[in-house]
Amino acid sequence: MSRDSVEDSARYQVVVNEEEQYSLWPTGRDIPHGWRSVGEHGSKADCLAYIERVWTDMRPLSLRREMESKLRMPG
Repeated sequence: MSRDSVEDSARYQVVVNEEEQYSLWPTGRDIPHGWRSVGEHGSKADCLAYIERVWTDMRPLSLRREMESKLRMPG
């Protein structure tokens, strides 16, 4: 069996961290500290398609908040 066919049959879940950055994690493995499942599971291609749909702003949450607060500041 080729490496590609093994990878294609693997199951993944989509995880997100506190900075709202997304990643894939193999289903059945413990999720690392600081990450949580978003409930989306499937093939690598399905999970990557989900991430592409929902992760529209690649900036970390802390940076987005900082930039928004600067925009609201007078002067």
